[in-house]
Amino acid sequence: MQAVKTLSVFVLLALAVWGLRQQAVSDKLAEYLPIRYVSIRGMGVTKYVTKDDIKAAVMPLVTTSFIDADMQLIHEAVEKLPWVKSASVDRDWPDIIDIDVYERKAFVRWGQKSLLTENGELFTPNNVDQFQSLLLVEGPTQQEAKTLEIMKGVNTALEDQALEMAEFKVNDREAWQIKLKTGLQIVLGRTGQLKKLQRFLATMPVLGQEKIAAMQLVDLRYPNGYAVSWKSGSEPIDWGKPKTQDTN
Repeated sequence: MQAVKTLSVFVLLALAVWGLRQQAVSDKLAEYLPIRYVSIRGMGVTKYVTKDDIKAAVMPLVTTSFIDADMQLIHEAVEKLPWVKSASVDRDWPDIIDIDVYERKAFVRWGQKSLLTENGELFTPNNVDQFQSLLLVEGPTQQEAKTLEIMKGVNTALEDQALEMAEFKVNDREAWQIKLKTGLQIVLGRTGQLKKLQRFLATMPVLGQEKIAAMQLVDLRYPNGYAVSWKSGSEPIDWGKPKTQDTN
């Protein structure tokens, strides 16, 4: 039993010595093979990822030796940056780490704090306030890509009538609400939204630009028609049948 204890102590001491030697070797490598440069490429085609962002992300990981640097950890640190779509990280002998960055492109705003790419990828950068001119989309959590695809279909239908959308919202009950750049709000329910929207759009040529411009809100949640709220100060509109002109 004493022999076993002695052997155990010996093994522990051996491991401790081996660990110290490994640390000493690592320290020597860091001294004689340090990382002297971090080359960040792709910056010429990026607008929102900065060198300072990347520097802050990887600095704790490049203080080791050129050989000991963990490429996977550096890669993960760079790709965690909100604006980074993807990145590649490589060693360039004898003392350079090359980082190539590909940036995301904002397509629409998602709520007040985030952005979506054209493929529905959600990201939340610090500088979202400068994208107020982008169309605003809101929808249920984890339904970003689905909501975006619906918005694209609605936007196509509106563009056919030369209408520009400013906001598209889907609530938790899957009811839709649209706001045009003219300020007109269009409210839809939970079912048959596209059919009802198409029905309203089909009446626009009949209504004429003057009547459309006077609309504040259009409620399309009715099975066979829609309700209109008019802007304050709008002149009363006679919806009666136009009188035929007497030619006699």
